Amino acid sequence: MAEEEGLSPTLLTEGMRHSDGGFVAPDGLCWVSVLSCLLLACSYVGSLYVWRSDLPRDHPIVIKRRFTSVLIVSGLSPLFVLAWREFTGVRTDSSLFALMGIRFEGLIPAIILPLVLTMVLFLGPLMQLAMDCPWSFMDGIRVAIDPCFWTLCFNDMRWLRNQVVAPWTEELVFRACMLPMLVPCAGPSVAIFTCPLFFGVAHFHHVIELLRFRQGTLSGIFLSAGFQFSYTAVFGAYTAFIFIRTGHLIGPVLCHSFCNYMGFPAVSTALEHPQRIIVLSSYLLGVLLFFFFLFPFTDPFYYGLPTPVCTLTSYTSSLCLS
Repeated sequence: MAEEEGLSPTLLTEGMRHSDGGFVAPDGLCWVSVLSCLLLACSYVGSLYVWRSDLPRDHPIVIKRRFTSVLIVSGLSPLFVLAWREFTGVRTDSSLFALMGIRFEGLIPAIILPLVLTMVLFLGPLMQLAMDCPWSFMDGIRVAIDPCFWTLCFNDMRWLRNQVVAPWTEELVFRACMLPMLVPCAGPSVAIFTCPLFFGVAHFHHVIELLRFRQGTLSGIFLSAGFQFSYTAVFGAYTAFIFIRTGHLIGPVLCHSFCNYMGFPAVSTALEHPQRIIVLSSYLLGVLLFFFFLFPFTDPFYYGLPTPVCTLTSYTSSLCLS
């Protein structure tokens, strides 16, 4: 009966089933899910401020201390999901790690396709970077395979934060742990746009440091914070979409690292570029190709049907279909 009505047959909640076998969310599930996500977000952001210091956030000592605290919180974050599951009684055939996107099935496509899709979106900035770069293509290859280059990178605390620690810990906490708690309550589609709100609000802590060190005017700081909230929320929705469609953590992490490296597209610079017609055409082409390949490149067929997080819903969402 459940399969005929489009209900997920793998989702079980102790003592919470209709006589026809359909899944019914337990009372208070949404409140428990939202509060769990809020507590997790506060724990992550709060861990950045357990160290008292008068140094700015980019100082190596501050970065190292924050590495310690966020790695501890991130390492404990699966316990939030475990506690939520035990408290609500939600059960699936998938393991806790599989629900969090840590699995082998479909791993190779999950490494390649979302990253390629993101690079397509950044076709304009990549074209601009290639045109302005003084290096030849072979010079870039030689640098990329040079162990000394990577040694310098991993000894640079800011690089390590932006390219490794932040992508891994933020995607683990704000996608891999939060989405399994939000999907049973809100469904995949709503969860994609709800989860980034925690991610966006979490970045408001930068306002504290900007005010503390007086880095700009009050209006400028809050304007910058509002802009940062907007694009981090949009980015969070994108990586949440990738996570639900692929059921893997690695794709969002690699996309996050790549976007941190590229930064926000410098559209104003593109408008003043000597080859602006080519550059702006690349921007437009990248956006068009991105939307054209968005669903084909994230087709759950490549990653194993159904993706584990999609088993956490009482109905079959179009996002979870091939």
